[in-house]
Amino acid sequence: MGDLTILERIAVWALPVIFAITVHEVAHGWVANKLGDNTAKKLGRLTLNPISHVDLIGTIIVPAVLLFLGGFMFGWAKPVPVNWNNLKNPKHDMVYVAIAGPMANLVMAIMWAALLKLGYLISGGNEAISLGLIYMGHAGVIINLVLMVLNLLPLLPLDGGRVLAGLLPQKASYQFSKLERLGFPLLIVIIATGWLSKILTPPVYFLQTGIFNVFGI
Repeated sequence: MGDLTILERIAVWALPVIFAITVHEVAHGWVANKLGDNTAKKLGRLTLNPISHVDLIGTIIVPAVLLFLGGFMFGWAKPVPVNWNNLKNPKHDMVYVAIAGPMANLVMAIMWAALLKLGYLISGGNEAISLGLIYMGHAGVIINLVLMVLNLLPLLPLDGGRVLAGLLPQKASYQFSKLERLGFPLLIVIIATGWLSKILTPPVYFLQTGIFNVFGI
């Protein structure tokens, strides 16, 4: 996408980024509601209206800066509130609530790949429409796979950390949970040192290649 102007890149990436972040958060709240905690539902967060989930820094500023710099694209929304004590089996159900977000991103990546394939199939017709679908479909696959893999890193408060805490024995889980205050600073260090891209690129490339092979892209 290097041949696009900055405004064209914003137009291509805006919807994929917003949907990737919004659906990710709604998935957490939806599963939590199914498992006994209706906190997100009562607060009106089980909606696909992005306004309810937008975080000024994580949803707008960070993705925009990364897009402008041509860096590794990611972002975040306001976390959907979950009261773990309301869950039927808090430690066990935590795993399902946490994994729901990344799995939603995987489903969306597949859907965007289907749109990308459609763009190639109609490329002999309206070039503007086909190129739009191709560029946006490719962006949708990338942002969703990046968010999926990023959130599965075994760091609290990321989803991968929640999953690990739910799978560990009670004592080990308690000790691991006490490290949550160090998770975000550690993530900042990983980003600042350039290690985040090195960590995410191999699994993202592997998943993207697999999805593209399924669709014959």
